[in-house]
Amino acid sequence: MQTDPQPGTLYVVGTPIGNLEDITFRAVRILQTVDLIAAEDTRHTGKLLQHFQVKTPQLSYHEHNRNSRIPEILEHLSNDKAIALVSDAGMPGISDPGYELIKACIDAGINVVPIPGASAAITALSAAGLPTDKFTFEGFLPPKTQQRREHLETLQTESRTLIFYESPHRLPETLQDLAEVFGSDRQIVLARELTKLYEEFWRGTIASAIAHYQQREPQGEYTLVVAGTPITQPLLTEVELKAELQQLISQGISRSQASRQLAKFTSLSRRQVYQLALSIIVSAE
Repeated sequence: MQTDPQPGTLYVVGTPIGNLEDITFRAVRILQTVDLIAAEDTRHTGKLLQHFQVKTPQLSYHEHNRNSRIPEILEHLSNDKAIALVSDAGMPGISDPGYELIKACIDAGINVVPIPGASAAITALSAAGLPTDKFTFEGFLPPKTQQRREHLETLQTESRTLIFYESPHRLPETLQDLAEVFGSDRQIVLARELTKLYEEFWRGTIASAIAHYQQREPQGEYTLVVAGTPITQPLLTEVELKAELQQLISQGISRSQASRQLAKFTSLSRRQVYQLALSIIVSAE
């Protein structure tokens, strides 16, 4: 087994998502012995380093300076410097700009070594009480309503457990969109302030979550764990779907209502089903 750290190596170091005791012995040792730490926020990471008496110099690396910093970090690495990459919380590269640096190192033939640590997504999933055998991590949803709903519609027939990150000020809107697209009776778990003093898991339906947060102001960063759609009936083929749409529309049901009703029985999104409904009306005329 090689001794850490190795020259010319980028170490992807997991840091605590709240409770400082969740850092590993190896992570502290790497942070103490590398030549440089590339941090998302040097002030935030500085508090962590001070707590563990780490005196390694820092270099800021974040979304707004990554284009200029990546060549600089690659140069340090090519000169046999060992560098640790950290984010504000959790594993670098997960919902932060660390991916671009990691990819650049791989493309340049530089060794990349992960130092595992906490992750809010896995932490929430592990205690949510929803199926864990298959899941998909979606990170932060688009901030604008239309794009957010369009993205959720692509997940409408997803049977795997879904994991999202959300900020407190957007949580009410996101819950409304989840109810609109997935149905208000879908099971959801809202985990907030994970590993911190006010850690909380709230479990119930999306409808009851909406009611809960109408009475209580959301606080802290949220990880949402949403049950996948149950597969209770075989999916309709496109030919079968057109026939069902034609029948519903001929009964006077609107294109939008027919699309909403049948979208859960196909692998297509509701928007795609609606486009099929439009084509049926045009051809009928």
